[in-house]
Amino acid sequence: MSKDYLPLLQHLVLLSSEACAVCLTDQGHTQGVELKVKGEFTAVFKLYWQEVTDQMLRCWNDIEYTTEQAAYGIAFLVIQELTDYTVIERSRRGTGFDYWLGKKGETNELPFQNAVRLEVSGIRKGDDSRVKARVKLKVEQVSPTDDTLPAYIVVVEFSNPLAFIVKK
Repeated sequence: MSKDYLPLLQHLVLLSSEACAVCLTDQGHTQGVELKVKGEFTAVFKLYWQEVTDQMLRCWNDIEYTTEQAAYGIAFLVIQELTDYTVIERSRRGTGFDYWLGKKGETNELPFQNAVRLEVSGIRKGDDSRVKARVKLKVEQVSPTDDTLPAYIVVVEFSNPLAFIVKK
């Protein structure tokens, strides 16, 4: 992985780690809870997080924003672990996706050569039908830019920890 991309990924994961801790604790999970990965990949990861403090709860008081940030953290780590890609840049608003992914270890001057789009969504508490509906919505959302590059859609659900991944 390029040294230029590593600090971005570390920064993004640090920002979302507290949000993950809040979401998982809010759903009554304990250390070592399993995150199941379904869809494009099948895997299971054990999740561990820092203790949630009153200060964290005050800072992460917006449920929707916290869930979104937590989903980014899970998505980044799962994509990093299961693919040859890493987060390289936040996309611009209105593109239909959240981040650009680049090949690990590439140091090209053209950072989007062989790049992939990443769209992420988080659900604090929902069943399989809600996850599938959200996946369908996100697949449609990235469609206007399908002629550019492939995309990964990651929907993260926290009540029964799940990362559902679709490659488009």
